Amino acid sequence: MSSSSTLAPGLAILFDMDGVIIDSMALHTHVWEVYVERLGWTRANIGMRMLGKRNDEILRDFGGGTLSEAEIAAHGAAKEALYRETMLPVFEQKLIPGVREFLRKLDGVPCGLGTNAEPLNVDFVLEHAGIRDRFRTIVDGHQVANPKPAPDVYLEAARRMGVEPANCVIFEDSPGGLAAARASGGRVVCVETSLRDQPDVELSIKDFSDARLWPWLTKQRAVVAQ
Repeated sequence: MSSSSTLAPGLAILFDMDGVIIDSMALHTHVWEVYVERLGWTRANIGMRMLGKRNDEILRDFGGGTLSEAEIAAHGAAKEALYRETMLPVFEQKLIPGVREFLRKLDGVPCGLGTNAEPLNVDFVLEHAGIRDRFRTIVDGHQVANPKPAPDVYLEAARRMGVEPANCVIFEDSPGGLAAARASGGRVVCVETSLRDQPDVELSIKDFSDARLWPWLTKQRAVVAQ
């Protein structure tokens, strides 16, 4: 009997990527600091200004609204190339503990990824972690009308998998991501890489090796749409 047989039918699991699958936020912050310093832009409060946002939003902020769309695209691509170069030597150390094992236990359960991360970064993380085949759908912030903190990526992932949003368990870590997950109507689990003691979440875990996670998940039941 597979582990997934203990999960109620009708449920789906949705994941953010940065901060949930890979602990990347400190490295993203460092790379942004290096990048904006090269350009002579202010580094003030970079961590909070970038957290959970899409690159074009971050660059419009850093650039003071003066950058063209072509400049935004070029800067975004250059910064993310620097991020991947910096992440590669420490990749295994940065994977969230237990995430591979947890995904294996979910064999047969619909799983999706909903992220504001750039598509090349999504490819980088999933390929190097060897987990791409665990996701039935991958939705990034460029594929929907509104990125997080809007719920669009999670609503679209649920739609593609044919699952009611209320039957999705969503793993998130950032303020914008948690807001998106809550607004989608899903059941929200906070992975505590960025935040602690968050209100309005169903469960809060340090990582996927948390002993409370699987017992809690197996108690969840699907609801029938009205």
